[in-house]
Amino acid sequence: MTKYRLLSRTLNFFHFKRKNWFLLKFGFFVFALIVFCEYIIYYLVIFQCRWPEVKTVASGNKEQTPEPVLKVIFLADTHLLGEVNGHWLDKLRREWQMERAFQTALWLLQPEVAFILGDVFDEGKWSSPEAWAADVERFRRMFRHPPHTQLIVVVGNHDIGFHYEMNTYKLQRFKKVFDFGEFFSIKGINFVMVNSVAMEGDGCNICSSMEAQLIKLSHLLNCSRQENHSSPKCFGVQQLSASAPILLQHYPLYRRSDAECTGEDSAPPEKKNILFQERYDVLSKEASQKLLWWFQPRLILSGHTHSACEVLHDGKIPEISVPSFSWRNRNNPSFIMGSITSVDYSLSKCFLPLEHTVLTIYCTAENP
Repeated sequence: MTKYRLLSRTLNFFHFKRKNWFLLKFGFFVFALIVFCEYIIYYLVIFQCRWPEVKTVASGNKEQTPEPVLKVIFLADTHLLGEVNGHWLDKLRREWQMERAFQTALWLLQPEVAFILGDVFDEGKWSSPEAWAADVERFRRMFRHPPHTQLIVVVGNHDIGFHYEMNTYKLQRFKKVFDFGEFFSIKGINFVMVNSVAMEGDGCNICSSMEAQLIKLSHLLNCSRQENHSSPKCFGVQQLSASAPILLQHYPLYRRSDAECTGEDSAPPEKKNILFQERYDVLSKEASQKLLWWFQPRLILSGHTHSACEVLHDGKIPEISVPSFSWRNRNNPSFIMGSITSVDYSLSKCFLPLEHTVLTIYCTAENP
């Protein structure tokens, strides 16, 4: 009887040990799976992105140094969810994805400047002061950056509301957080940031004030171009870099639709032929022409549509629509990488992990 009890206890011990070993292996497998899908995969995907090459020829004789190259990333439409429309689980998932993607990109690519082209928040157009403060705190945590990287944010309609919702209070609280201005220059490269929500053309106070600022800025930039230095209108005007500016805004310039847009991250086929509404989906024809006349930009980047597109304005000025950076808006988010000098530029696209790829890995692991 004693031998039987001893044997039984020995068998129970080994059974318990086997069970614990199985649970330990299973726990480690689940942990490794989560770490891979929620952390490592961002490094594996973004590591494949490369800065595009750009010519760095000297601007004059051979003794001059080559034009310095600025490394910039452009992203758009992060749409951080608010307290009204944002379910806590959706917020947790999407914000983790964007935080990991942005932080991994900063670590691997080391950009000097990062631009976000509007709609940082989803509910800035109606959020209370308390909700706004909470959203800003989350944004600062997600998009934290080292001192050697500058983060510049352009205003979008979800940040301050469409034109009929926009007011001075919403605009000023956005400016207070992001120090939103119309002009930024670095390494001789000029960037013009436009509050496209205020390009309504109806003479509202905010619209009139912004247009006056843009007209003044266009005068400075145009006078700074070498061929205009001798013009009487430019006498005594502050000299800026002579480089043609890059225009950054949330709304795209006017185009009929996305019918001509191509690429794997362009609008889906069923939406490409839907006509855009002026002052809602795109800027009006009049506002678009004003910006082209005022600044004669060499490049335009915009957001808002959540899909990619390349358009040529006046047969010579390219506009790049940057897709949404949020997996809530698309299965294949991305951002634009730019190598820019004062005389040239080169762009490439860096895709982020596909949503369905991550889900497939999880499902396959559960059912090997």
